[in-house]
Amino acid sequence: MAFFKKPNFKGIGAKTREMPEGLWTKCPTCGEVIHNLALAENLRVCPKCDHHFTLGAHDRIASLADPESFKEIDAGMTSVDTLEFKGVATYLDRLKNYQEKTGLKDAVITGPAKICGHPVGLAVMDFHFLAATMGSVVGEKITRLIELSTKKKMPVIIVCASGGARMYEGMLSLMQMAKTSGALALHAQAGRPYINVLTNPTTAGVMASYASLGDIIVAEPNSMIGFAGPRVIKETTHQDLPAGFQTAEFLEKHGLIDVVVSRTKLRATLGQLLDYLAPATK
Repeated sequence: MAFFKKPNFKGIGAKTREMPEGLWTKCPTCGEVIHNLALAENLRVCPKCDHHFTLGAHDRIASLADPESFKEIDAGMTSVDTLEFKGVATYLDRLKNYQEKTGLKDAVITGPAKICGHPVGLAVMDFHFLAATMGSVVGEKITRLIELSTKKKMPVIIVCASGGARMYEGMLSLMQMAKTSGALALHAQAGRPYINVLTNPTTAGVMASYASLGDIIVAEPNSMIGFAGPRVIKETTHQDLPAGFQTAEFLEKHGLIDVVVSRTKLRATLGQLLDYLAPATK
């Protein structure tokens, strides 16, 4: 005869299965399990190891711009399938899918704003939309923002994140490199400052154009920044590459980046830079 009854764990198992999903996120760097509300309050930065998760364009704008100061322009601009790209899914199908998934028309949001009281032209790329690849719409919206900022005598700030040029648009995508760079050259001739913020990752055609042309180049910690991937570079140069040579910290040490700043301090840092580069005139 048994002295003890076997405990019934069925109820406990049922409660576990009923727990809502999507409440927690595990940090890929330190393994810390973080409640999503706490992560959002910290601008999607791990409070334990400072790992920077991907941040959407709308959340980025809310973290940088003064309240209610951002006014989006060219919001309805969308890409067309000029090359009639064929594949498992057409280019237009992919665009529609990402538009529904992200709520964005394309991979960048642009418009005038204020940061710490300074009027600026602000463009923010969103990696969630087709890896923030640069197509005709991205290039056109950024160029129009630069031209508006030049006309209004405002500094330009571009928050960059990109997998490069958008292959679905071929040469039309590559043309955006020259167009955006030309607009920035005219902006510089007018004596207006340009600050760019590099986030993880910023690569290829975007890095080879407006992402590397800032008067001041800021980067988030541990961001991957470069033109080609490590394997391609090694196969091309036949050289052993330094460890971490495409990280923000490595590039800061070697002079490509001016300062590496945590996302939680980015707005204050941009405010200080604007105080110096574009002081308010009485």
